[in-house]
Amino acid sequence: MFDRTIAQKLAEWKKSAVHKPLILRGARQVGKTTIVNDFGGKFSNYLYLNLERTSDREMIEMDLPLDALVNLMFARKGLQRQQGDTLIFMDEIQNSPQAMTLLRYFYEEMPQLYVIAAGSLLENIVDVKMSFPVGRVDFLPLRPCSFREFVAAIGQQSQLEIMSHPEYTLPFHQEYLALFNQYCIVGGMPEAVQHYALHADVIALDPIYSRLQKAYMDDVEKYALTEKMTNAVRFIMQYGWSQVGSIITLGNFEGSSYKSREMGEAFRMLQKAMLLELAYPSTSVQLPAIPELRRMPKLFWLDTGMVNYAAKVRKQVIGANDILDVWKGRIAEQMVAQELLTLNDDVNQTRSFWTKGKGESGAEVDLTWVVDSELIPIEVKSGHNSHLRSLHTFIDAAPIQMAVRVWSGPFSVDDAVTTIGRKSFRLVNLPFYLLGNFEEVVRKYL
Repeated sequence: MFDRTIAQKLAEWKKSAVHKPLILRGARQVGKTTIVNDFGGKFSNYLYLNLERTSDREMIEMDLPLDALVNLMFARKGLQRQQGDTLIFMDEIQNSPQAMTLLRYFYEEMPQLYVIAAGSLLENIVDVKMSFPVGRVDFLPLRPCSFREFVAAIGQQSQLEIMSHPEYTLPFHQEYLALFNQYCIVGGMPEAVQHYALHADVIALDPIYSRLQKAYMDDVEKYALTEKMTNAVRFIMQYGWSQVGSIITLGNFEGSSYKSREMGEAFRMLQKAMLLELAYPSTSVQLPAIPELRRMPKLFWLDTGMVNYAAKVRKQVIGANDILDVWKGRIAEQMVAQELLTLNDDVNQTRSFWTKGKGESGAEVDLTWVVDSELIPIEVKSGHNSHLRSLHTFIDAAPIQMAVRVWSGPFSVDDAVTTIGRKSFRLVNLPFYLLGNFEEVVRKYL
């Protein structure tokens, strides 16, 4: 077990005067059960229920008053209830609609209890068969480990203090870049990170990635409504990794015979499982920047380590001096998109990119991100400032006078860059290893 940032969030939830039942959202194997089991040790009483087990599921679904049900839980688990606080964790809650409904009554009738629920494909199950306790629960996302968590896990936590001050990182730039490249290769799946922290052997991670890929496929297939959807899901899980960071066409995806509607349904199911995201473009240079769902999306997966393994490009990543040179920069763009999701606790956070409107000359900015109601354009590339033509096009049309370039160079700020249209703006050059500081840096230089 190594430290995860979410542990602090859970501690804050525990201290809160009002603590609604908490639903942890995240793909399988990102560490939800491990995190909550560790957190349970901070309570006088901890009850763990796995609703994949028939005995736990039948118990939670018994028609009893809530206080009697809680007492029964302790008795069935052979636990003596102690004075003090109590945490109840209902894992794999997607297996019981009644348990989902029960969250409402915990909030209304026994607010002194602490209740956490977790499960996979919750959105899909809610769409089909569950009555969701809207307004009576809170959500917290758990994603693959961030770069900062990876650095701490491999015993380099002392470096994080320097990284929190971008202007001090120049003397350590190559060292930190090498650390980030390690993270890019290993990824953020907790089991892979922990194994690498102990053995420093990338090749030994293959069985972990293989097992994860198979588990994800089996898990999602359980909820496919038709054989055709099952086959489409299998196709994406086998061949879709190679399109990471690319703008994709749903119809005949990767040379398949699947139509746009069929492939769209399969992608949406995988997105609900939080395994990937279809990031749609916007043509707006300011908020609100509404994604244009009729245009072709860009594909991002949950984790770069999984991508490297499943797309069979890890050897290229290991041998690269600069990840921007690997696979036309698509691994680099996946890394940026992956790190952006770790910046906040919005379970509904999506990623987007910018493009010119239909019929206009082609221009595309890799990603956009909102900071303090400002739409920040992000380019993921190296090279001279004059080569950032799409970024210049965005700035010429936008009210903002700032942009971010993520690259393998050191941290710097160019205060007077001039666009092709002769507009002056500030360009922040952010090395990959400082993506965790993205929002703080943007606020400083806006």
